Amino acid sequence: MVAVLEKNEMLAIAEKTVRLAVAKGASEVEAYVCEGQASNVGIELGQVNKTDQIIDRGVGVRVVIKKAIGFAYTNIVNDLNAFEDIVTRAISAAKASKSDSDWKGFAQKKQYVSGLTDLFDHEILEVGAGELVNMAHIMVDSAVQVDKSVLATEGSIGSVYWSNAIVNSNGVCGFDKGTAIECSLATLAKNGHKVTPVCFEFNASRKYKIDPAWVGKEAAKLSVSALKTKTIKTKTTTIILTQFALQDLLSYTLFNAVKADSVQRGQSPFKGKIGEKVVSDDLTIYDDGLYPGGLSTGLFDGEGSPHQKTLIIENGVLKNFLYDNYAAKKEGKDSTGNALRDGYLSTPSIGATNFHIVPGAFSNDNVIRQVDDGILVYYLQGAHSSNPVSGEFSVVATPVWEIKNGEIVSASRVVMLAGNIFEVLKNVSFVGNNERQVGGLISPWIVVNNVRVIGK
Repeated sequence: MVAVLEKNEMLAIAEKTVRLAVAKGASEVEAYVCEGQASNVGIELGQVNKTDQIIDRGVGVRVVIKKAIGFAYTNIVNDLNAFEDIVTRAISAAKASKSDSDWKGFAQKKQYVSGLTDLFDHEILEVGAGELVNMAHIMVDSAVQVDKSVLATEGSIGSVYWSNAIVNSNGVCGFDKGTAIECSLATLAKNGHKVTPVCFEFNASRKYKIDPAWVGKEAAKLSVSALKTKTIKTKTTTIILTQFALQDLLSYTLFNAVKADSVQRGQSPFKGKIGEKVVSDDLTIYDDGLYPGGLSTGLFDGEGSPHQKTLIIENGVLKNFLYDNYAAKKEGKDSTGNALRDGYLSTPSIGATNFHIVPGAFSNDNVIRQVDDGILVYYLQGAHSSNPVSGEFSVVATPVWEIKNGEIVSASRVVMLAGNIFEVLKNVSFVGNNERQVGGLISPWIVVNNVRVIGK
């Protein structure tokens, strides 16, 4: 990777932007500087087909004039004229905007935690394209060696470095950096005229600790196991949701339901239910921006508020919502450190960091043994169409594996699942101990009773 901006350079850019905005008449200012560098190798039909590198740096500035907010950004970080320009544009935007009576200021300075580990690895920063290509070949070769029926359809392996600095006129001043490396592979298996749906696996870490051979083998094994198919009839049954399926369902429903701004707008079914039982007793859930090695772990959020561990649901009882600075001050509360932003191009919005479902006592095999009649669900399609307010969903699960008497007996190409995610979460009967992180979710498998499965 190319040379990175150092901590002092990034903080100096942010501080300079704040001073310029104050000098031009802004009553409050927030400057956010970030840098990202990513290298990626793509795989298609079993072959490495592309390599690319992306480098991006920029500054986003928010200003306040008479409780009206303006925002502007630039990707030029070494030119004083560029800073003058974005400050001028942000002030113009604020003057053209309506005052917000609920505005009570940017975040205040608070202490950040110390001692976070496993978030930055200099080895990842030094990974070259040749090394990524070699790991891609290992992943593909490992897949096709499992069985001659396996084809690696697509995949990728990539490394990323990012850093961000934030300074505001209330004394917030922070810098953070991180790395990650990930690999993923999608496979299918073909036997005569029978072709399985696509199955995939992945591995991701903030440290240089990924196993492309394991990813290739596991993706291939799933595809091979999906060759032996049987039609599943329409029924109400027990399902096991893996992390992939849970992440798809929850990111469009439960994640939104616990955001404070959704609650304040009356768009959450949990409004007014703090202290009430809302899901199964078996579920305890945190949002943990300090989770060791978490993909979204860091010192602070997109407003400079410290990340923290927030208890959302404890033994089925709703305890807290997720707040940014704005939503928290509307209720006289403190931010939970959940203001997220898409780099310097956007303003912050409330979002989950590492959404952690606390594991139970059952291993993978033991989870399956607990099910007399049900299905194992890995992958879903169409979860984005779920209703975030009501929780209603109708999704395609493909493939799935049928369970009889505690054993997997066959696969099915496709079934549909329909229901309400909040009712599903009330019907969780037990939770596994095989937790892993998939996207923003850290979770084990969970077992749910009385789910409508639409087959043939």
